[in-house]
Amino acid sequence: MTTFTAFTTLADRDSAEALEERLDELDPAPYGTGVFEIEDGNGRYEVSAYFLEQPDDVALDLLAIAYGAQPFVISELPETDWVAHVRRELAPVQAGRFFLYGSHDADKVPEGSVALRIDAAMAFGTGHHGTTSGCLSALDDLAREGRSFHNVADIGCGTAVLAMAAAKLWPETVLASDIDPVAVETARANVALNDLEGRVICLEAAGFGDQKLQAAAPYDLIFANILKAPLIALAPDMARYCAESGVVILSGLLNEQAEDVIEAYQAQGFVSAARNEFGEWTTLVMSRA
Repeated sequence: MTTFTAFTTLADRDSAEALEERLDELDPAPYGTGVFEIEDGNGRYEVSAYFLEQPDDVALDLLAIAYGAQPFVISELPETDWVAHVRRELAPVQAGRFFLYGSHDADKVPEGSVALRIDAAMAFGTGHHGTTSGCLSALDDLAREGRSFHNVADIGCGTAVLAMAAAKLWPETVLASDIDPVAVETARANVALNDLEGRVICLEAAGFGDQKLQAAAPYDLIFANILKAPLIALAPDMARYCAESGVVILSGLLNEQAEDVIEAYQAQGFVSAARNEFGEWTTLVMSRA
């Protein structure tokens, strides 16, 4: 089935939400709409709409003018074999010693690798994104340097792939948290799928906002693969809950955003230990030592 998309951007959330509401009055009406903050630091919002028929471009132009939005960009999406698409997108990923695979690739696990089975789900972190593979590679580099970590937290865990990777390397319990309840359920399912129940504990929390997370501190390793703004906001708590000789692995950053995060963590007493770029994304390793 051929579908159509229409996208625009504008400067504030209230106008974006008002425009989204007006989209439902169109003929043909969209079968789905959404408002998303654009994560480039400019504070703009994207309004999107999906149609089963060619949308009325004149009506969209008038709405864009009325709400101070950029002209809508309309695209036609061709019919897609989604089964083949998902299998192609979820091809196995090798990041250092870690090998991430879906159930359809269980026969491809290389000998000697640390295997993690991650099937597609409604949570971030299958390993295919440069931020996740960057964190895994950073973890592998630390392990190859002879570092070992015995108290680990994964903040904003998504699918819990980073927490599970640490649990595979060291026989310790890892705490993983996410603000999204869907992500937490996905993480728990992945933990069970990888036979790590009792080793990776998944909690619903914003940042360190859970008593179990706070009570288990200080941590000698903390992952935070989220976004620039929450990483900067978390910097004081990272310093509070990270051990004096601890390490944090930070990602979810566009390359041009990395310096701002480095400065925020240096202000809390961290020093840069490593910085790696994976395409347009940066992974930072920072230490208290």
